[in-house]
Amino acid sequence: MDIEIKTPEQLRLMRAAGLVVAAALAATREAVKPGVSTAELDAIAEDVIRSHGAIPSFKGYHGFPATICSSVNEQIVHTIPNPKHVLAEGDLISIDCGAILNGWHGDAAITVGVGETRPELLRMAEVAEDAMWAGIAAAARGVRAGTGRLTDISYAVESAVRKAPRKYGIVKGYGGHGIGTAMHQDPHIHNHGRPGRGPQLIPGMALAIEPMITMGSARTAELSDGWTVVTTDGSYAAHVEHSIGLFSDGVWVLTAPDGGAARLGDLLTSAAA
Repeated sequence: MDIEIKTPEQLRLMRAAGLVVAAALAATREAVKPGVSTAELDAIAEDVIRSHGAIPSFKGYHGFPATICSSVNEQIVHTIPNPKHVLAEGDLISIDCGAILNGWHGDAAITVGVGETRPELLRMAEVAEDAMWAGIAAAARGVRAGTGRLTDISYAVESAVRKAPRKYGIVKGYGGHGIGTAMHQDPHIHNHGRPGRGPQLIPGMALAIEPMITMGSARTAELSDGWTVVTTDGSYAAHVEHSIGLFSDGVWVLTAPDGGAARLGDLLTSAAA
């Protein structure tokens, strides 16, 4: 694997890109309501990104035509925004967004209920988010100890999902990745697996931690547009993501407005101060 190791200053540049992504996601979250099209959300995200002097990472990436991926209900990831796809009361939407600022990428995703949403769907989104933070914490502990391995993150994500009272499908074949001067870099990060395997977690790595879970089967299919990934059983899905930078004393959540302070406590690196 060709893993790009960053200097602390380069991770600070990535933090600037990450905050642009955070701002775009905050604006789209605020705009999510019944009657709004996914194309309208896409326009909002692009306006925020460009107003910060940044460029949408996704637009034009391997031909992808939009700024965000807007995956609704049984759509898991990579859905193209569409003016004809109007959100309805009770929908569940995952919004994935990336931005490039000064040559560095940020990438994050949120899952949001539309209007009055069934509690079990919102709970699934919470489980996905908790699993993401479990993976981030595992990375922080591993880099701080100097003994962490990549699949410690995978194991932590899977374990958090499996501990939930309800059984969820953990999507395979899609997951996290390295990030930096390109949006997708080595290594690929599965959301399941045994701990203690893969590359060592070392300072200077930047990783996107990206759980995707479903209310039913984990089996997926790609639609004829060549992008949209859906559950084969029609069950709803949740997708969340943060980009993180690894330091010797912990991690910095580059796409979280508070850097991860509220969820990480003393696992947050002093570099984030």
